[in-house]
Amino acid sequence: MKFNVATDYKTVSGEIILVGLFEKTRSLCGAAAVWDSALNGMIHRLISRGEVTGILNQTVPVVTDRHPGLRVLLVGLGKQEDVTLDRLRGACAAGARAVRERNGDRIGLPVDFIEHPAFPLPEKIRAYVEGVRLGLYRFRQFKTCHHDNSGHDPDVCTIYVGDLRHRLAVHTEVAKASSIADAVCLARDLVNMPANAATPSYLAAQARTLAKRWGLRCTVITPRGARQLGMNAFLSVARGSDEPPRFIVLEYRPRTMCRHRPIVLIGKAVTFDSGGISLKPSQDMDEMKTDMAGGAAVLATVQASAALKLPLHIVGIIPAAENLPSGHALKPGDVVTTMAGITVEIITTDAEGRLMLADALTYAQRYKPAALIDIATLTGGCIVALGNHATGLMGTDRALLHKIQQSADATGERVWELPLWQEYGELLKSDVADIKNAAGRPAGAITAGCFLKQFAGTTPWAHLDIAGTAWTKKALPYIPKGATGIGVRLLTHVLEHWDNK
Repeated sequence: MKFNVATDYKTVSGEIILVGLFEKTRSLCGAAAVWDSALNGMIHRLISRGEVTGILNQTVPVVTDRHPGLRVLLVGLGKQEDVTLDRLRGACAAGARAVRERNGDRIGLPVDFIEHPAFPLPEKIRAYVEGVRLGLYRFRQFKTCHHDNSGHDPDVCTIYVGDLRHRLAVHTEVAKASSIADAVCLARDLVNMPANAATPSYLAAQARTLAKRWGLRCTVITPRGARQLGMNAFLSVARGSDEPPRFIVLEYRPRTMCRHRPIVLIGKAVTFDSGGISLKPSQDMDEMKTDMAGGAAVLATVQASAALKLPLHIVGIIPAAENLPSGHALKPGDVVTTMAGITVEIITTDAEGRLMLADALTYAQRYKPAALIDIATLTGGCIVALGNHATGLMGTDRALLHKIQQSADATGERVWELPLWQEYGELLKSDVADIKNAAGRPAGAITAGCFLKQFAGTTPWAHLDIAGTAWTKKALPYIPKGATGIGVRLLTHVLEHWDNK
């Protein structure tokens, strides 16, 4: 979808104009007031007749014979006191999908779609663009017939600015938000792809494509190179699969000189996780193609960083492998030696992601990073603890955790901090090796974080467990069923607001 910025939305034609409406409002404001006047009080009459209530995400078309070329779609914003930026994204998504259902080609979105003192102009614009773009997302790459009843995707969305003084600021914010939304859609595409297509080699090819397009540096370490580096933990995960693993490094450097140490993002990319010898139950195993959502988020975040031309040196590390059972597969009871030289007793082969991340965290130390952030669909325990509405957050640096929490609040990609107390780490002690790769069901998400902590060194480090948030079985306001693209907007916001002082 293409986003434009224009000035006078009162004389438009051929578009469906989205107009926000608060629930139980006594007086219309913003675009609602403007269009009510243009439509000779039609919106007020619809309210008085109870045909439109303004409840959240309700969409009602305004039909008038006096203006046959004018198409207005009222979108419910809910109660004024309850509105948030995340609800605003959802409302824009609902409006965009309603346009699609009507086979509209173009969307018009006034800057004053909502008038609310709590939302500065840049935040509103970002919510508009993200809501429209992400709400219209569909994964159709493997559909052979597109002639369904779900409507035609609009081609253009025009943001209309009433005040010429704001046009440049709006145009800048639209471009930024569009780049971020594109990155989210990339992550969703990668996670939605079947595992026979999105293999480790495919992810490596995608990284090379991004590098060529955005001027990034891409390094792909093959199994031979990984063995030379001592990445035995990473390699052990792939032993049962015929698909060779790939250790992907995608690096963005700003064109201007950057004197600050790099920020390293690490994303787990198990392109299919059967559990290995510790085989998972067959129910819902098809969803285990999503176990590379952390890697997809990191690839997409590096793309967004390049598109936004952030003044930071950012390194994305994506260890990619399949976890399958075979005569060569890792077994419970085995001991592997990590790149850091720490020996790990394998309690379950279904705790494989932390093995890959351990070597990735060790590899990342060569960059002498200012911060390490890893993101992974790591534990079912995090789903038990937080369900599907929040990402688990752990880490060693209070300032870094605070940055992530602030960005989570701003983007609506909510996180909840879990403790990394020493008592939890004690549960990982092994009788035959330095540590175990799992400590049982109690506090499973936390003990996984304690495992990773041992490989982060003294670098400020944060861990995001997206096991519950990377995939949704029901459509959400601006997220269709399937891959959510979680982490891309959150991490990009962290990087956009990074303080190097």
